[in-house]
Amino acid sequence: MPVPEISPREVLVRVAAVGVGRLLDLVARAGKHPYAKFNLPHILGAEHAGTVVAIGSEVEGDVCGTIGSVRVGDRVAVYPGVSSADDVDAQEGRSEFSPALSIIGTHRPGAYAEYCAVPASNVFVVPPGMSPADAVAVINGGAVAMNQFEKVGGIRPGQRVLVQGASSALGSTTALLAKHLGAEVIATSRSSSKRKRLRELGLETLDVSDGSFAEDVRERFGDGGANLVVDNLGQPEIWQKNFEVLASGGSVVTSGAFLGREVTINLQQLYSRNQRIVGVRTGNLESAAKVWQEASRGFRSVVDRSFPFAQASEAHRYIENGGNVGRVQLAVG
Repeated sequence: MPVPEISPREVLVRVAAVGVGRLLDLVARAGKHPYAKFNLPHILGAEHAGTVVAIGSEVEGDVCGTIGSVRVGDRVAVYPGVSSADDVDAQEGRSEFSPALSIIGTHRPGAYAEYCAVPASNVFVVPPGMSPADAVAVINGGAVAMNQFEKVGGIRPGQRVLVQGASSALGSTTALLAKHLGAEVIATSRSSSKRKRLRELGLETLDVSDGSFAEDVRERFGDGGANLVVDNLGQPEIWQKNFEVLASGGSVVTSGAFLGREVTINLQQLYSRNQRIVGVRTGNLESAAKVWQEASRGFRSVVDRSFPFAQASEAHRYIENGGNVGRVQLAVG
C-alpha cells in the first residue's frame, strides 16, 4: 500500500506499535462486525503509537491531546475515535453519542501499517519514559474506562469498585485505573491462572462462579457492597450477581456484551435501592485527555504480549484462544 497522504488537519504517524482487539480486529476480520462494512482492501488497527513524520498545513497551536504544538519527531499515541469538528455531540464533549463517529481501522484505514494518517486532534504526546507498548495499552482502553467512571460521577478515593472479566485488555485497564485513582478494587476472572496474574498486578481477585461470591465481596467491601460494578460481559448469570453485591445508590456500567445480549432486571430492587444501569458506548477525546493526564502521573496498564508485525495472524489466534491478561499488540517499527 502507498504511504497515506495527509489532509491539512492531519498528521502522518510512523507506527511503532498497534493494539490487537477482539471486536475491532478479530470480529471484523471474521466478517461479523456488528456496525461496520469494509471496502477491500482494508487496513485494520485502531489504537496505536509512533512518531510524527509529517504535519498538515493547517495544524498549528494546541491540538486536543497535546500541551503545546505537535511537531515532527514527537512520540505520540493515537486515540482512534474520530468525529467532525462541526458535530454537535462532539462540541458538547460526548462524541460517542454521534451516529457519525468513525473509528480508525474500522471506518477508515488503520495502523496495521508502517504509516497512518490521523487527525491532529487525536494525537497525544507520550510522556518521557513511556514505551510505545505502554502507550497503546492506555490510550483507548483507558479512555473507555475513564468515560465509564465519568458517566457515574467519577472515582473518589475509598470507593468500592468491582470489575467483572478483569483479565481482558479493557477489564484490566479499568481495574488498574480505578485503583490508581484511589478506589478499593476487586477484579474477577473464572480462570485461576488469570487471577494469579491479576494478583501479581496488585489487584484483589475473586472467582464470580464461586457459590460464595456475594459473601466474599461483602467480606472485602463491607456489608454496603460495591459502589460501582463494571460489567462488559453481558452474561446473564454474572449480571444477576452484580445486583447481589451492588450498594444502595450504586451503579452498574456496561460497554460490552461479549458473552450475551439479553439479561433480566429486577426493577423493584433498582428503584427501591436508587441504583442505576448505564451504557457507555466508548470513550471520547475528553476522557482520553483525562486518562493521559494520569499517564503523565505514572499510570500504566498491562501489556500481555507483543508480536512482530509479520506475525499478525498468530496474534489473532492467541487472542482467540483466550489466554491473554491485558493488551496484545503488534510491534511495527
